[in-house]
Amino acid sequence: MSSATVEELRALIRSGWRLIALESFEEERAVNLLERVAQACERRCETWSLAAGLGLTEHGEGSLDAGLQAIEACEEPTLFVLLDAHRLLGDAIALRRLRDLLPTLASRRQCIVLLGPVFDLPMELVREAGRVELPLPAAAELRHLFGRVLEQSEMKSDETCLGDAVRGALGLAATEAVRVFRKALRSAGALDANAVAEIVREKRRALRRTPALSFHDDATELADVGGLGELKHWLAERRRAFTDEARHFGLPVPRGLLLLGVQGCGKSLCAKAVAREWQFPLLRLDLASAFGGGAQSPEAAMREATQVAESLAPAVLWIDEIEKGFAATADDPRASRIFGSFLTWLSEKQSSVFVVATANDVTGLPPELLRRGRFDELFFVDLPTPSEREEILAIHLRKRGRDPLQYKLEELALAAERLTGAELEQVVTAALYVAFAESRELAEADLINAIEETVPLYDTYEERIKELRDWARGRARPASLDAKIVDLFAAR
Repeated sequence: MSSATVEELRALIRSGWRLIALESFEEERAVNLLERVAQACERRCETWSLAAGLGLTEHGEGSLDAGLQAIEACEEPTLFVLLDAHRLLGDAIALRRLRDLLPTLASRRQCIVLLGPVFDLPMELVREAGRVELPLPAAAELRHLFGRVLEQSEMKSDETCLGDAVRGALGLAATEAVRVFRKALRSAGALDANAVAEIVREKRRALRRTPALSFHDDATELADVGGLGELKHWLAERRRAFTDEARHFGLPVPRGLLLLGVQGCGKSLCAKAVAREWQFPLLRLDLASAFGGGAQSPEAAMREATQVAESLAPAVLWIDEIEKGFAATADDPRASRIFGSFLTWLSEKQSSVFVVATANDVTGLPPELLRRGRFDELFFVDLPTPSEREEILAIHLRKRGRDPLQYKLEELALAAERLTGAELEQVVTAALYVAFAESRELAEADLINAIEETVPLYDTYEERIKELRDWARGRARPASLDAKIVDLFAAR
């Protein structure tokens, strides 16, 4: 069990809190934890549900008000756990009865715990209730649970494979993790590499229920990203900053960075490459999906997404085009409040979740997102310089089995002025299509023709790009430190 959560609940109960809102998707695990807390606080633990009533008396079913009346009849020191309470607090009569009951609870050494996945407490209870979140199980808890399964199955435990299985199951609820672990053992017949691979596959399937969050496997490395030398240097400096050695040195855990700039210049590619370079899992958070409705409420979707990310730490959380997520909530006061909570999480999180957010349009970003504390650094990614264009062309030629030294990259780079990195990739692809259609090897003339036929994004959005550069001057750090581009940046 989460010892920190146990201690927090014990502290609240012993200091006289009469009402606690415990947020968790894992009802069974939460009830087990509360039974442990009640025992430590020398109280009984009784659950109530709308269907079954109060376990102590088997009365009080059918409504929250009836349940509170049953609780009112009990005088012994007790921890009352109200299941699915998040759905029942709209009952005005029950709400009034609960408020009237609070002084009595204190005198009897009783406490009511509202248990549900997410709470939007009525205004009358906001200052009365202590709020606690039950995090997803950490590695130590999963190791204990898996150890019990192995004992029951009488299978031999290999410490290395067990550790791999635990890491593979991080991000799952406790009951889910145990089910997945048992299935993997049955499929593989032993705790081995095949079982671990099955756990990882099952976890990916299970986490599809959270539309706002997805796993990404990408082979892109920083060496595959052309240019952006200053950004790469900054990332290299923070490679070891997630270790215990860095904590002992006095360094805080890196929070993340915001990449602002021209579309198609490598911002998203960098997010993928960072995860690969640091050997961290890569998670993509889709804010528009979180606020777009569906089976889960936006509060539940965002809470689960951040909990999963923290349970997998160290991890890279990639938020692509973050300004679109803010635009999706512009006319929704409730969503704006949830976004405020998300921004608070960005600035206060203690876990090793490195957030990489990208943005193409600065006008869609609220000022509070840009203040120091949300991100460690704000980088501006401009159009590639001539030397960067050479590097990008060389990377894509090499990826497609061509020797870059066979082509005059310097001349090609000069001809490709104002092309983005994505457009340079398409230049190579288009030239290869032409050569393949004519059953011959790629020629330099094919690349020249492809460059000439490409209409740069800059020509279409010149004014918007200039506005972006003007805004970034003095507010953002250039991702590339090239003398010519710095002069251009300053001049515009």
